[in-house]
Amino acid sequence: MSVDHFAQKAGSYEQNQSRVDNVANIAKSVLETIEFDQSMHIVDFGSGTGLLLEKIAPYVGKITAVDISKSMNLQLHEKRSRLGCEIDILEVDLEKTSIPLQVDGVVSSMTMHHVENIEAMFVKFYSMVKAGGFIAISDLDTEDGSFHTEDESTGVFHHGFERGAFAKAAIKAGFQLAKVSSASVIHKPQGDYGVFLLTAVRLAGR
Repeated sequence: MSVDHFAQKAGSYEQNQSRVDNVANIAKSVLETIEFDQSMHIVDFGSGTGLLLEKIAPYVGKITAVDISKSMNLQLHEKRSRLGCEIDILEVDLEKTSIPLQVDGVVSSMTMHHVENIEAMFVKFYSMVKAGGFIAISDLDTEDGSFHTEDESTGVFHHGFERGAFAKAAIKAGFQLAKVSSASVIHKPQGDYGVFLLTAVRLAGR
């Protein structure tokens, strides 16, 4: 059984205003970049307490929230009746398990640095996204390792990402029209940390 690295912080997760503001900035970037509609079914990978998906929910028909953390999923479950679309919550380690879904898109916020093999994860995203569908994946720019404090560092495999290399991993998996843009800046006592948004599509016929 996987260790729930968020068990001690799930209840207070949204009390961190910097975290809430960051995901709000990411959501704004996603909504400005992706054209959603009410027929869409999307996946939120690493959905946590739902900070990202609650911003997107009013614009789609269904969101499947995927997170490995039981405690975070419980927090999301408590707010699901207030969200703007149908929500499924799956407690799944997507690195180790495949889910039999074909969806219109995958969104994700600040989760990929917890994924050991990002190339394999992009391949998994590609297998889940319908032709014509999209990914919108946000994470940290390359940083010096100071972003996570000692008590947060468990389960972190990457100190952010170089934007070009991140986009190449998506392209290698089969996605096209990859674009990377700045989405947010996280201000911490030890410094400021850039956050980017990668978007790409699975073209029809591929």
